[in-house]
Amino acid sequence: MGSTVYTATFIAVAEDCPTAGPEEPPVSAKGPTVASLQYELISQRPYELTSDDVLFEVYATRQGIPEGDREAARAAFFAKDQACLRSSPLGKRYGWGIHHDSDGRVALVPLGSDDYESFVGDASLKQLKAMRSKRA
Repeated sequence: MGSTVYTATFIAVAEDCPTAGPEEPPVSAKGPTVASLQYELISQRPYELTSDDVLFEVYATRQGIPEGDREAARAAFFAKDQACLRSSPLGKRYGWGIHHDSDGRVALVPLGSDDYESFVGDASLKQLKAMRSKRA
């Protein structure tokens, strides 16, 4: 099974993020978006879930996978390579950094906050940036 889990890592907001501060992702008229589901999961349960947990839960919710089928569906989901949270719209579009603790559990960090600046300057963390939305 492939994994997207980082440990002791901070994913900073993308260089081309269009917002100067954090924004809560909107829910579209068609229902929850990937961004809104990721935001809800991570903001309501900071440092409880790994990135694998978040990515699969969003996938399972959007696909309508019943609870009883999720174990097999998770194995099938991670049998293929999956994009990590560097590709999340939270860091690309909505102004949220993502901190992975030493156990790989994640929390959101708002751009412009003291915590964000502290994590960016923390030499003990692996520093990554969210993926750019456009090519340079």
